[in-house]
Amino acid sequence: MSFHSMWTELLPVGRSSASGGYRRFAWTAADAECRAWFEEQARARGLACEVDRNGNQWAWLGDPAAGNAVVTGSHLDSVPDGGAFDGPLGVVSAFAALDELRGRGVRFTRPLGVVNFGDEEGARFGLACVGSRLTAGKLTAEQAHRLTDRDGISLPRAMEAAGHDPEAIGPDPERLARIGAFVELHVEQGRALDELGHAVGVASAIWPHGRWRFDFRGEANHAGTTRLTDRHDPMLPYAETVLAARREAERAGAVATFGKVAVEPNGVNAIPSLVRGWLDARAADQDVLDTVVGGIEQAARKGADGHGVTLDVVRESFTPVARFDHALRDDLVRILARTDGPDVPVLGTGAGHDAGILSASIPTAMLFVRNPTGVSHSPAESATEDDCLAGVRALADVLEGLACR
Repeated sequence: MSFHSMWTELLPVGRSSASGGYRRFAWTAADAECRAWFEEQARARGLACEVDRNGNQWAWLGDPAAGNAVVTGSHLDSVPDGGAFDGPLGVVSAFAALDELRGRGVRFTRPLGVVNFGDEEGARFGLACVGSRLTAGKLTAEQAHRLTDRDGISLPRAMEAAGHDPEAIGPDPERLARIGAFVELHVEQGRALDELGHAVGVASAIWPHGRWRFDFRGEANHAGTTRLTDRHDPMLPYAETVLAARREAERAGAVATFGKVAVEPNGVNAIPSLVRGWLDARAADQDVLDTVVGGIEQAARKGADGHGVTLDVVRESFTPVARFDHALRDDLVRILARTDGPDVPVLGTGAGHDAGILSASIPTAMLFVRNPTGVSHSPAESATEDDCLAGVRALADVLEGLACR
């Protein structure tokens, strides 16, 4: 099946008719449909399929127990109303690259795997890269069992409802020990490649990033009868904190975003008792990130004090800088230079990925495919079919260079 055919087949799964974006959340019906598609593609190519203890799907050419395997793939889940390319491009391209290699008549000297990591986006349970974090031991079973969605459904309950045993989840060092290299292809979540005039690039590192929850607690009261001077309105310091995040990020050359907020009691004619906002902050290095988040928290506490509101700040997740394996990265650059010329772009990124989670455990690398608008996590996310096919060829070249020598 061609790249175009696979892409067209997967395109409608989990798509919202209202927004045009995707709602492929972990352990839901849309997720199950994506997982069935993955298994169908694997079996159509004669690959051996398995689901690991953490719900990640694997498809194998050759025996992974032989070790030193080369693995590629990404994820199929989405952020709320996300775009079509973030994640699925890497999975579709993996199968298409295998088809390309078979068409070339190459002989594989190492096992080759294609993976679909579960719950990469964290859209349902609030933590990104759950499948790869569990596998790498970056998330304990106890921590995973405490994750819940907005309806109060726990991760174990959701997994069990989808037919997976939640009691089995946990670190999987034996599986990781079988992998000699993991290469993830992903649409670029920025415009660097477009500005450089290249369809494909190689990743150098993922910025350190994290999520912080800011809980502003005030006093609920009537919006029409409570004098302004008598109010303890948590919405005001929250609003000031959102603006402070923009200022601190601009000053430091970082990015900081309040993209999610919950308000109680959430009535039009009621002063809130609680405003809870989630901060996503990222920077090129740890010191800069610490400075940005520290400045935001300082502004938040000053605002809370000024309005008679209390504030709790909780770091819900954090991922340190992930520097991809230098030798593997240089291999990718050297392989691509044979066809693309010596000026293969090497880019850093502020977006988190499964490859970044695994980078501390096994050699990992990433390929980026041009995104002409730079828009991501949105229905407007895009890549031309020509660039997608260039990405498939690049991935095939890399896999041939790594697994067929």
